[in-house]
Amino acid sequence: MNIIKYITDSFDELRTKMTWIPWAEAQKSTVVVAIFTIIFALAVFVVDKVFQNVLGEFLKLF
Repeated sequence: MNIIKYITDSFDELRTKMTWIPWAEAQKSTVVVAIFTIIFALAVFVVDKVFQNVLGEFLKLF
C-alpha cells in the first residue's frame, strides 16, 4: 500500500465518515478535563509532600 494513498484515505475518512461533537461541547469537556487534571496534580503533590516529611522524620531516628 502506498503511504500517500494511505494518508489521503485516512483524511478522507476523518472528513466524511466520522461524526464529531459540537465545538461548544468540546470546549466544555476540555475545561472539565483541565480542572480535574489540576486537582489530581495538587492531590499527588500533597501526598508526595506528606510521604517526604514522614520518611524524613523516620530516617532521622537512625
